[in-house]
Amino acid sequence: MSQLFVRTLREDPADAEVPSHTWLVRAGYIRRAAPGIYSWLPLGLKVLQNVERIVREEMDAIGGQEVRFPALLPREPYDASGRWTDYGPNIFRLKDRKGADYLLGPTHEEMFTLAVKDLYSSYKDLPLTLYQIQTKYRDEPRPRAGILRGREFVMKDSYTFAIDVEAFREQYAAHRAAYIRIFDRLGFEYAVVSAMSGAMGGSASEEFLALSATGEDTFVRSPGGYAANVEAVRTPTPDDLPFDDVPAAHVEDTPDTPTIASLVAVANERYPRDDRPWTGADTLKNVVLMVTQPDGKQAPLVLGLPGDREVDLKRVQAQLEPAEVEIFDAFSDYPMLVKGYIGPEVLGEESGSGIRFLVDPRVGVGTRWITGANVNGQHVFDLVCGRDFTPDGFLEAAELREGDPAPDGSGPLELARGIEMGHIFQLGTRYADALGLKVLDQNGKLVTVTMGSYGLGCSRAVAAVADNTCDDKGLAWPRELAPYLVHVVVAGKDAAALAWATELATSLDEAGVSVLLDDRKASPGVKFADAEILGMPTIVVVGRGFADGNVEVRDRRSGERREVALDDALGEVVAEAHGRPSLVVPEQG
Repeated sequence: MSQLFVRTLREDPADAEVPSHTWLVRAGYIRRAAPGIYSWLPLGLKVLQNVERIVREEMDAIGGQEVRFPALLPREPYDASGRWTDYGPNIFRLKDRKGADYLLGPTHEEMFTLAVKDLYSSYKDLPLTLYQIQTKYRDEPRPRAGILRGREFVMKDSYTFAIDVEAFREQYAAHRAAYIRIFDRLGFEYAVVSAMSGAMGGSASEEFLALSATGEDTFVRSPGGYAANVEAVRTPTPDDLPFDDVPAAHVEDTPDTPTIASLVAVANERYPRDDRPWTGADTLKNVVLMVTQPDGKQAPLVLGLPGDREVDLKRVQAQLEPAEVEIFDAFSDYPMLVKGYIGPEVLGEESGSGIRFLVDPRVGVGTRWITGANVNGQHVFDLVCGRDFTPDGFLEAAELREGDPAPDGSGPLELARGIEMGHIFQLGTRYADALGLKVLDQNGKLVTVTMGSYGLGCSRAVAAVADNTCDDKGLAWPRELAPYLVHVVVAGKDAAALAWATELATSLDEAGVSVLLDDRKASPGVKFADAEILGMPTIVVVGRGFADGNVEVRDRRSGERREVALDDALGEVVAEAHGRPSLVVPEQG
């Protein structure tokens, strides 16, 4: 410790939002260089390297071969795949001294595809699995939570290449199983959920989410086993309802009702129903968004959904990618849109306004609504979808709620939060088609290669594990990830105690147990606090009991403590470090 490049902090960093950010900075594992960009200090780098070791072991076990592509990439392959445009402002672009365009790699599908195209030409070369562990770059608009969402991060990305779909499915299954083994070894609770493919493309994908109350991703699960990121949930479209007995639509005065709550109150007061009171679920809320395409073109979009639900912008964004979505505020440019009283009459691509009108799947044919009449202070009652208006299409726009039915009928949905740790994609032939990756099959015919893509956040895993294992005193690493397995603390000024502790540390090192020795001239209180903040799994305290022939062995995570005789200390600590019963080992010296 007297030589280790570390400085623990007693105060939380001002910008910390989650526990992992707080403790990784306070314990001297990482240091902020700029928003979303962090330096890895010696202890943090050791943890990151342990994550990478686990990933390499499991990737190699399924036949993966490690490569390394540049981070600085030319524009041309990304133009060919369409992602130079699709990524919009989310990538770092730059020009060299000759004016040529480059980017800092966010992912490397194009480079892997071109490398295989360059070297392989026959079905005999496949199947193939390649992977790399490398720094990636994305221009996050709002970097947050330390290394959980940064502009620079370390990721494992791997790619499979197969001659046909059947061979690809075997590769995908092998990757999925490898991911399960990796996350089991990392030691945190996680869920595997269906997900959206987004800018990556492909036919299907799954996410591995570390369960966390502070996670950015919301997902749902049911008692029957359904699990999906909210962006990927598809609401079953209801059967068409008969509407022959529904009265003709009629406009009524509803003064001072710009909100759903005020509209429901006036409707119940002035136009009560015979069967039950009106509720927000009887109203059609029309929300205006501004959609910006990657080329900068903008156009408003109106989403219709039941008034008792809010628009989920993340769900909307996922379905409209690569376009960007934001709340609309340019009402002065579109006088036909009466804020608070917008109705379907002025909406739709075939209407006079030409404004696209999409509705939530709950707004099915035959459903009956109260909605805006496009006049200040007026609403339409008994407006029927399919009779009085026809939307341009459907879009999953509404928030999901606890208790909503699972799309597969497996029970009510439960909402939970998580941190995306891995994402696996069935790419199909998107990149192979774009970049011309074909090989000769058994009949000498050129066929397009089927690909899969598999990402795993190595630096993000460090934060996820820290979040999952820390307590109110600091970090508490699992043994597979800890920078050192044992932290030996010399509490006091006894020269004999320091000498014995140094000899113990040397013997532990020789026994293959990584050890950190606190030999500083600091108070016991400072040393104990630092041992808890740093979070090594086993803490050996050489203190008051030393004169009586004992040391204290503490388990950092459980807090359990026990006295161990000096002569037994080496064997006890070696056994604990390796998670085994006590071993018979040579005496010190």
